Parts: sequence; structure tokens; C-alpha cells
Amino acid sequence: MVNEEFYLSLALNEAWKYQLLTYPNPPVGALIRDKHGNILAINAHKKQGKAHAELECVKEAYISLTDNKELQDVEDASKIHRYLLQNHNGIFKDCTIYVTLEPCNHYGSTPPCSLLISQLGFKEVVIGSTEKNKKAKGGIETLKQNGIKVKTGVLEKECDELIEPFLKWQKDRFVFFKMAQNLNGTYDTGIISSDKSREYVHKIRDKIDLLVIGGNTVRKDRPTLDSRMINGKAPDVLIYSKRGDFDTSIPLFKVKNRKVYISDSLDIVKKYNFIMIEGAEKLMKACDSVIDWYLFFIAPNIKVGKNISFEKELQTLHQDKISTDTMLWMR
Repeated sequence: MVNEEFYLSLALNEAWKYQLLTYPNPPVGALIRDKHGNILAINAHKKQGKAHAELECVKEAYISLTDNKELQDVEDASKIHRYLLQNHNGIFKDCTIYVTLEPCNHYGSTPPCSLLISQLGFKEVVIGSTEKNKKAKGGIETLKQNGIKVKTGVLEKECDELIEPFLKWQKDRFVFFKMAQNLNGTYDTGIISSDKSREYVHKIRDKIDLLVIGGNTVRKDRPTLDSRMINGKAPDVLIYSKRGDFDTSIPLFKVKNRKVYISDSLDIVKKYNFIMIEGAEKLMKACDSVIDWYLFFIAPNIKVGKNISFEKELQTLHQDKISTDTMLWMR
């Protein structure tokens, strides 16, 4: 008997690597196995405008099965799609594809993934979350109409959790709190996270609309709060402070095309869709009413300093490693 949850969990883990980085699209993971249970490919949607998870995964599996490297460096989704339809030669007829989210059923930068899977002749599709977006839903029906066996609801709860930020920013807004700390819970010991963790945060800053920071942090650290590590954009900034006496020569005030608000109110947050709050315990507690998720980077160091304390219980949604750090998504 096939352990469907095992295969889908691998696709789920792959999708989590790109959590929030696919904004405004949802993170999606995919896996393809053959009839013997061998994994041919695991991939994910990585960025808006790039190939969907299913297409990335089929491309990877095609190269693995055929040893044909023509697609190796091709990133254009339309080109990949056309090439696969013209050259697949039925190699996927005994394969199963696992997808964390129901394959899309609309025409965007490429034809629907549901149509691609059908035309490639997959034997079965195993799906975690069903599509909630009216524009994209209908993939399951298309697959079934084309004779593809479909199984839904595998790891549905976990797959629904994966796309929770997407569902929130589509309807209203998604707000998360980011914090770095040492293994013993201290957080005021200078730079804590590894370069890779900081690079990941810069990738997120490149996507968010608004960054919220505490006034004391601005006065003490004189930050820029941009995404320079990846040459990305700088989000608007809300300095959450009761005092407005800031030195405007601080780098964050000098970034072009950026709005900087100074306020002791969080009302500005309501004007944005995707918001990150960066800070420590005091800011976290002050912003508690608007926070949906928490992102913690825990470095493998024990240092003397202030320890964070919680007045609420949090649930771990996902745990991963970035370089030497542990990354925890919680709510």
C-alpha cells in the first residue's frame, strides 16, 4: 500500500522553503514518483512570474528520465510547457504527481496546470488543499474529465496551513512578527542570525509592503531596513513610537520612493496587505492584536543578555534549518 502522506509531506517541506517569497501567489510544492515508488522529482513554485510547482517538477522529472538537458537552463514557463507537450512521448503514463494545492485551472503566463497534467497522461494526482480561489479552481474536475485518477484531502490540514498567509493577504492582510534569538533565549546581543538567515529576511523584505520597527531600535541601531543583500526593494516603514524625535540622517530616512511613518498607533497597518514586524519582546507584545504568525531564527549560541518571555502559547507550524540556525514558523 502506498504511503501517500509520506510523498506529499516531502512536497510540503519543499514548498515551505519558499514561504512568503511567492507573494502574491501561494507557496506550492510538487513531487513525482514512478510506479515502483521511486521519486523522480521534488520541486516548488519559487516566485511570482516563474513556473508553477507542477511545471517545475515535470521539467525536473523529464530531465531525469530522458537525460535530455535541453530544458536544463530554461526558465520561461511557456517555453517549458510547449517543449514538454511536444516531447514527453508518454513517459509519465505510469507516474503519480503529488501537489500541495489543487492544480490551477485558468490561463495565466501558461495554460492551466490541470490541463498540462492531463495532456502528459499522468496516472494519478494526489492533492492536499483544494483551491479556494474562484478564478483558479476547477482543476480537479478537469483532471477527472480527462481520465486522471484524483485523490484529495491528503495532509489537508498541513497543506491548508501552508497557504494561510496567501488566503489572508488575498482577503485583507497578513501580518507576521520576526525575531532572532540565541539558544538560551537572549535577544539583545548584537547580530545573532547567520548570513543565510539574514539573506532570507532580505528576500522577504523585498516582498512586503510595510515594515514595522520600534523607535528605540531606530535610535540605537540607525538601520537602513532595506533588502540590499539581494538587491531588492525597500518597503515602507512604520516607526512605532510615542516620541517623534528621530535623527533624519539615519539611513532608513534616505531611501528613495519609501514612505516613513512615525506613530504610536497601528492604524497604518490597515492600509497594507503584507506586513512584517521586526523587533524584540516589547514590540511583539505591543503589536499582539495584529500579529497572525511568528517567525523565529534561533542561533546555536548561548550568550548573556535579556531573555524573551511569553504570555501566550504558540503552535509550531514548520521547522527548518538555514545554515547553522533553526527557523520556526509559529502562530
